[in-house]
Amino acid sequence: MGSSRWAELEESLGYVFFDRALLERAFCHSSFANEAADEAIRSNEQLEFLGDAVLELAVTSLIYERSARYGYSEGILTAVRAQLVRTSSLAAMARKLGLGRWLKLGRGAEKNGERENDTVLEDTFEALVGAIYLDGTAAHARLIVRRLFEAPVDAELRTLGAGERYFDYKTTLQIELQRGGVANIRYETVSESGPDHDKTFVVHVLLDGEWLGEGKGKTKKTAEQAAAKAALQSIGIVKE
Repeated sequence: MGSSRWAELEESLGYVFFDRALLERAFCHSSFANEAADEAIRSNEQLEFLGDAVLELAVTSLIYERSARYGYSEGILTAVRAQLVRTSSLAAMARKLGLGRWLKLGRGAEKNGERENDTVLEDTFEALVGAIYLDGTAAHARLIVRRLFEAPVDAELRTLGAGERYFDYKTTLQIELQRGGVANIRYETVSESGPDHDKTFVVHVLLDGEWLGEGKGKTKKTAEQAAAKAALQSIGIVKE
């Protein structure tokens, strides 16, 4: 597909651009635009802003559709989305598409290794989605996102359905408890035992001073996650 230097990328996307200037701009990092002698050269930041919103809506729609048979709560689905659109996940998607090779960077950014920086790759991927949205239609952008994210969405939902721990229980608990407004959530280490090289921590999670759950772990962080999971189980958000 396509007969330009962009042919490989367009083949991977399953989409051929009508306006190649938009595609060029999607890969123009601010450092390149700032160093360019031509003031007409624009960075991809506005496309990134647009693509972020397009991506979130498209991924949300896909999660809604693919999760219908599971009956998960809004909080759980929000956590699934957060897992899929976080910086490391989008950077991995950018690497899969090989976006770094087309990225235009300023001399300093290139020297500092920004071509492999997760945040830069995330922003570039979002800018590309924004460019597709402007070049085609919302339907085109949604189709591309669906093609790229359908397998990851299904994998995350299957993992959750199998009862495997894969997301941040603390974040999910916060989402659930803050539905009605501000919630004072606190994690309290109530005991620690064992030698220094093999300690076990016990943590309680409290809401406005009231006990919600208890967790144990070899680190405070894992104990807090276990306490959040216990709290989510007690309110019926996560299955035992």
